[in-house]
Amino acid sequence: MPRTNFKELLDAGVHFGHLKRKWNPAMAPYIFMERNGIHIIDLEKTIDKLDEAASAMKHIARSGKKILFVATKKQAKEIVAEKVRQVNMPYVTERWPGGMLTNFPTIRKAVKKMSSIDKMASDGTFLNLSKREKLQITRQRSKLEKTLGSIADLTRLPSAVFVVDVCKEHIAVREAKRLGIPVFAMIDTNSDPSDIEFPIPANDDASKSISLIVGILCQAVEDGLNERKMEKDKESLPKDKTGIRKKLETKDLPDSLIQAIVEEEEEEEEETEEHPPDYSDDEDEIVAEVDEIEEEL
Repeated sequence: MPRTNFKELLDAGVHFGHLKRKWNPAMAPYIFMERNGIHIIDLEKTIDKLDEAASAMKHIARSGKKILFVATKKQAKEIVAEKVRQVNMPYVTERWPGGMLTNFPTIRKAVKKMSSIDKMASDGTFLNLSKREKLQITRQRSKLEKTLGSIADLTRLPSAVFVVDVCKEHIAVREAKRLGIPVFAMIDTNSDPSDIEFPIPANDDASKSISLIVGILCQAVEDGLNERKMEKDKESLPKDKTGIRKKLETKDLPDSLIQAIVEEEEEEEEETEEHPPDYSDDEDEIVAEVDEIEEEL
């Protein structure tokens, strides 16, 4: 089922491209027509490519990997920061620091520098510094926070990179390509989609268009994270049931009785699937009930 529809894309102005004289011939497959000297993007292909990109992002998030969102242009900064922060993914909305991907260890050192400054403030080291030194360190901390604060949790290279404007973020795209990191991108009629694994033909200048596309992708990421959480919860249940079975087997009970008790627990789990019980708290109670059964036998 498509994650958006034709009307939503039209209302957001996703179909508006650049002037004909500014177009990139590589975008010809994604252009529907020309009107008043402006290229119009084929929204049918936008829907297909958007669904493909959203499914891929959902799979990446479901596997527990990170996606780096990059949007340094003025009309995209706040939108990307707000939406991406909600799904706990790293993002860059200030100037792209050259070598952020190709020289990632150096970037990590800068992030650790922020942590060391915070530690100085908490352990009382600041009290031994002069006013001038405090001011210099505070300014350094503010500068690092502005450029790298949003990637503080990025401990390793991301598994994918999303950019809003391929032309403006060409350095980020080049670094990702050099490292073999797949790139998701909004591509306008003046962009080159040939180096993009998941191109999304769309207006990358209008705030409404950016908000719609980024919102759909972030929702896909959130869905992937939720599925990952559900899978982890399901994986923990068999371990608990195995522990219960082992405890019951130490009581020298018939296999049929052990199987009946375990099946009864499974039926209770199905009835409360939305709020699965914590078996670690109930194991002792189950074994106690078995002791009572033994006494009756």
